[in-house]
Amino acid sequence: MSFFRRAARLAFLSLSMLATWTPCARADIARAPGDALRVDLYTYGPGAIYWERFGHDALVLTDVRDGEAIAFNYGLFDFDQKDFFLNFARGRMTYMAAAWPAADDVAQYQREGRWIEVQRLDLAPAQRAALRDFLVWNVQPANARYAYDYYTANCTTRIRDALDRVLGGALRAQMQPQPRDFTYRSQTDRLMAAQPWLMLILDLGLGPRADRALDGWSGSFLPAELMRSLRGMKTADGQPLVLAEIPLARARLPEPPTHAPDLRWPLLAAGLILGFAFALSGWFRRCSRVARVAFAFGGAGLALCAGIAGALMLVLWFATAHRAAWANENLLLFNPFAWLLIVPLLRTARRDARIARFAFALTALFALTACSALAANLAGWLPQRNLHWILFALPAWAGMMSGLGSMQTVQDNSFR
Repeated sequence: MSFFRRAARLAFLSLSMLATWTPCARADIARAPGDALRVDLYTYGPGAIYWERFGHDALVLTDVRDGEAIAFNYGLFDFDQKDFFLNFARGRMTYMAAAWPAADDVAQYQREGRWIEVQRLDLAPAQRAALRDFLVWNVQPANARYAYDYYTANCTTRIRDALDRVLGGALRAQMQPQPRDFTYRSQTDRLMAAQPWLMLILDLGLGPRADRALDGWSGSFLPAELMRSLRGMKTADGQPLVLAEIPLARARLPEPPTHAPDLRWPLLAAGLILGFAFALSGWFRRCSRVARVAFAFGGAGLALCAGIAGALMLVLWFATAHRAAWANENLLLFNPFAWLLIVPLLRTARRDARIARFAFALTALFALTACSALAANLAGWLPQRNLHWILFALPAWAGMMSGLGSMQTVQDNSFR
């Protein structure tokens, strides 16, 4: 039985017990008066696995009369649910709210080497009771599922919304006017930086929605950001919302960088190297078999990858609910039309191959489109921050165009 299936069964068992037990300590959480409850936000640092990079959090309600603590969280999903992978690919993911003893979470995250920070919240007794009633209702099987979105409806935004609900909208009113100096893209790149290839794939697939300006409210989609935002929040009487912060565990895993890596220079360097390689191998193809083969297979490889990337971007846009990937401007740089270059480029491996003018014209069009994207990006005409991909694509396509052009010149001269 998978971990997720076991977790799902544990969650539903625990919430059922929470709702039905009468003589036991857990039932006291569901029936305790507000002044007997304590509300804490537990924030867990990033983990080692890629889906753990963003961290996690939970609201923990404690009955101060006996110390029993129940964690309510919104991060449960199950690989074994029907059509999980198909729905994941289509962007129609279903997550669940669940409740279980807080000590189980703490022990698990300590074993994984993740830091744990507790924020004690200053809620009035009536607000604590109202929050408890909402959370107990929300983890019932009929109410537990919700449509998940990476950035706007995740385990952290649901907790944020629950707190804002009992605070009568005061949380959003205080957080929304505060601008943030990061975007969905920059936070994704920063937290995935430990796995560069996965970071690059995710960054390539994100569209302009990932670059929109964020404020304190929308920027609190991450557990650590919600934790930081709450430090500046006030209650109705002007007191700090966070009474105390208690570190429960130190991180034994490397911390992610504080800022997203600057991808412009490494991708520019990669594009220049690729472009120069195409140009030089094109010039020397007549006298070097190595140059011919390198140009043919290197160019076909770029065309194949560019077409695959473009096809996936189109599928994400028109066939899925991954809104952060819609209208991706990287389609100006990489699109399925690149597949039309594969066969003509492979033919250049032969010394006597004739260079199709169509291949040169299409490559020149890709280079021209990349130049236009660069101008639009620098002028601020387009909303997507994809300069780093333009800096890769432009010299790569220009180098291929130069190589094809030199081959065509030699070919034309040979017929005079």
